[in-house]
Amino acid sequence: MYDLWIASCVAALAVGVFVWGLIFWCVVRYRKRGNELPVQTRYNLPMEFLYTIAPILVVSVLFYYTAVVQTGVVRTTKNPDVTVEVVAFKWNWQFNYRDGQGEDANTVASVLGTSEVIPILVLPTDRSIRFEETSRDVVHSFWVPELLFKRDVFPGNVRNVFEVSKLETEGAYVGRCAELCGTYHAFMNFELRVVSPEEYDRFLAAKRDGKSTQEALTAIGEEPYAQTTEPFQTRRDTANFNPDDAVSSGAGN
Repeated sequence: MYDLWIASCVAALAVGVFVWGLIFWCVVRYRKRGNELPVQTRYNLPMEFLYTIAPILVVSVLFYYTAVVQTGVVRTTKNPDVTVEVVAFKWNWQFNYRDGQGEDANTVASVLGTSEVIPILVLPTDRSIRFEETSRDVVHSFWVPELLFKRDVFPGNVRNVFEVSKLETEGAYVGRCAELCGTYHAFMNFELRVVSPEEYDRFLAAKRDGKSTQEALTAIGEEPYAQTTEPFQTRRDTANFNPDDAVSSGAGN
């Protein structure tokens, strides 16, 4: 997707430079030099052919590569290494680590966000990951900007599914809800924490042993709380809510 985006921008810039050049050339070449009327041309078949066929070719090429990239992005496999159920609700997230696919699979560990603690989704590098999304109330959207992809989360019996072939770089990445879902939509953040496969296995084992998410993160040498975003002051957790305080405390994080 990144390569397609860059290539599309380069192509658009090339077309833009060409058109701008023609405009300025016409401005200079055919500027008024007197009262004599220039030669009038009723038809110019080569030119008409050019400005009809060229856009069709450009759109066709973009359509082809878009279809190829989209097919790869939405492709799923039969046996992904990790399956995570993403449960969205007003206005937070729950991440369930599953032992299989579909509604009949069992949850072996879970991370639940609260107004005071940003939920942290821990995933490994170099493993295929399947996301199964569902909502408890309205439409939300699961979005990690660094993944260059987001997908809506629907309520009811609809389970949106997509996969990531592998996460390449360890680190902490902010996640957001990208669909306007109500009063506290702007506060509905989470963090994706990408760790090594060995650390991920230890984290999951700690969660299975009953440790909290913060305790399990500490056990593998990770920061226990989110590093890319922070909880917002809301009317849910303070009687003296001031919108200016919410903005200054990190509304842009």
